[in-house]
Amino acid sequence: MKMKAAVVTPDSNGNVEIIEREIRPLENGEALVEVEYCGVCHTDLHVAAGDYGQKPGRVLGHEGIGIVTETAPGVTRLKKGDRVSIAWLYKSCGSCEYCNTGRETLCRTVLNAGYTADGGMATHCIVDADYAVKVPDGLDPAQASSITCAGVTTYKGIKVSGVRPGQWIAVYGAGGLGNLGVQYAKKVFGAHVIAIDINDDKLALAKEVGADIVINAAKEDAAKVIQEKVGGAHAAVVTAVSRAAFNSSVDCVRAGGRVVAIGLPPETMDLSIPRIVLDGIEIVGSLVGTRKDLEEAFQFGAEGIVVPVVQTRTLDETNDIFQEMRDGKIQGRMVIDMKKSCGCTHH
Repeated sequence: MKMKAAVVTPDSNGNVEIIEREIRPLENGEALVEVEYCGVCHTDLHVAAGDYGQKPGRVLGHEGIGIVTETAPGVTRLKKGDRVSIAWLYKSCGSCEYCNTGRETLCRTVLNAGYTADGGMATHCIVDADYAVKVPDGLDPAQASSITCAGVTTYKGIKVSGVRPGQWIAVYGAGGLGNLGVQYAKKVFGAHVIAIDINDDKLALAKEVGADIVINAAKEDAAKVIQEKVGGAHAAVVTAVSRAAFNSSVDCVRAGGRVVAIGLPPETMDLSIPRIVLDGIEIVGSLVGTRKDLEEAFQFGAEGIVVPVVQTRTLDETNDIFQEMRDGKIQGRMVIDMKKSCGCTHH
């Protein structure tokens, strides 16, 4: 049986090749998923360009949603017909100190979909049945795809920020992650939300989904405005891929504030040590989320509390999507519809 997939080019030039490939036989504990949708994430651009090491031929994608069509021996958690996720956390060891303490994304031997394991940007994907999280009934699969990474990442980031109901949180970057971050912060955690971006369209959307204050950082000094208007944010979550956003986030929080880093710009950020020490500022990184975090994030989606903004495209348009992402032109999240992509007629 063959599948169609978007893979990293031989020279990791930042684009993908759309190829056909044989599907290998399942091994113990694995399941075969017929992919319905796969979201496109900024991390896919990095992997395609070889920014974290060259991965020629790797099937990209870690925002996959699909239906289990086959299970191997040893599979107890999934059955044929289940709708499941293909997430960045493809598989961890299950027995190290991180896996044993609810921090499985930090496992040192973790496999990541679309990076160190073949991912969901294909008509079919093989998953480890214990790591594929079930999608609850009533959650649209295209929306579920963007919760699989963008959603769970910001949901976890806001958890990590420790923001409490009624406190102020600044969300830097109002793209696919930031838009969801605003929704989780407002609707799940009950916080007051400030959205910061350099794109007015994205800020308008952030306002629509619940931001109390929006700031265009290209037109005014965001940290200064936040300090003046609310006395500094209690927490900040940075989804933007810009050094300027990280620097501003540290300046925007009040004493005792916590900054959570999610975005992955290549540069370093500047930290004033006296500010960090004298104002007791905390800066922490937050990496996607655990299977439990994803289960919770899916549930808020199924209940209609958090609604991802998605646009669907076909697999053949992947390189166009990549270019639009580089140009910062995308509203919400781009999702590849595999049923429109496979060229077959039986759907």
